[in-house]
Amino acid sequence: MRPAGLNEQDRFPVEPSSALEMMMNRYGDLVLRTAYFYLGDRHLAEDVSQEVFLRAYHHWNSFKGNSRVKTWLTRITINVSKDKLRLKRTTAEEPTDPGLLQGNPRKSVEEEALARLDRTIILQYVMKLPAHYHEVLYLYYYSELSTKEIAEVVEAPEGTVRGRLHRARELLGKQLRKEGLTS
Repeated sequence: MRPAGLNEQDRFPVEPSSALEMMMNRYGDLVLRTAYFYLGDRHLAEDVSQEVFLRAYHHWNSFKGNSRVKTWLTRITINVSKDKLRLKRTTAEEPTDPGLLQGNPRKSVEEEALARLDRTIILQYVMKLPAHYHEVLYLYYYSELSTKEIAEVVEAPEGTVRGRLHRARELLGKQLRKEGLTS
């Protein structure tokens, strides 16, 4: 095993297929939830998830371990999701989320993630914030990345991330107070 990432927990094998299996087991849900957060469509999120792990597999030997594997995969997920969003805007196709249709007996990953996003109401207000604010809120609170890791993911200085996080909390709190949802 070669050290990959900043802590003992993030050690992965050198061999790409073994590392891929570990990454998928450890971070598969995170990648899927993050893609869904950006895209809002289960099928597109699943496509992105597959593409993320394919890219990770192909680039595993060039991963230097300067960041955690979780951070690296999150960055890839965001990049691929943004690419899909650009592509989605240029097509007339309207994707649907079959998870919302009746007859789905099992809770999907997205539904569980949204449940953790404080029962949809707060998520609605988070999503109304400008993209650079809701992005840092999601990465900090729901992906549980540090501000340093978020800075790597969004390719911005850590101070900028802390500022965005502070401003996002202020804006969200103001909006929730305005709606009478918090004091």
